[in-house]
Amino acid sequence: MRGYIISEESEHEMKLVQMGAKVEQINSKMSFISFDINGLKVEYVYNINTKDQFYLERIKPYPLDLITLDSEEDIVKVIAVDLEQFKHAMTSSNIKNFIKVGGELNEALKKFEDLFLYYNISKEECDLILEKVEEVIKEVYHAKEISNRVYFEKDPVNL
Repeated sequence: MRGYIISEESEHEMKLVQMGAKVEQINSKMSFISFDINGLKVEYVYNINTKDQFYLERIKPYPLDLITLDSEEDIVKVIAVDLEQFKHAMTSSNIKNFIKVGGELNEALKKFEDLFLYYNISKEECDLILEKVEEVIKEVYHAKEISNRVYFEKDPVNL
């Protein structure tokens, strides 16, 4: 079976190189981590990159690139904080809306990519979409300003 996989990798690599790609084959492991927090699935995946760093993503309840880390111990620490934050968020009466908004934003990004890649949209239409995205970002900052902070173990990364 391993010989078949190596042959398939070589074929894929050859096709990608013919397309102009630089391909670096690495032997790595991919880990899938799953938690259930009172019915809420929180799932992660990580693998090691060519720089011997670990690339961690949260895939549920909505996909989010988290961080590139130097060790598996760091992955455990990041996941522990993330889980603690979700456990705390589960006590909120807005948790369902929070998760729905995260999913909808992710879905909007995928739809925008299809729009960009499959259609020739006008500058005016693109400007209008950008304006609405900026409105959403402003609303996120506004919500931060008028809300009470409830988690203090670490500072927000993106706000």
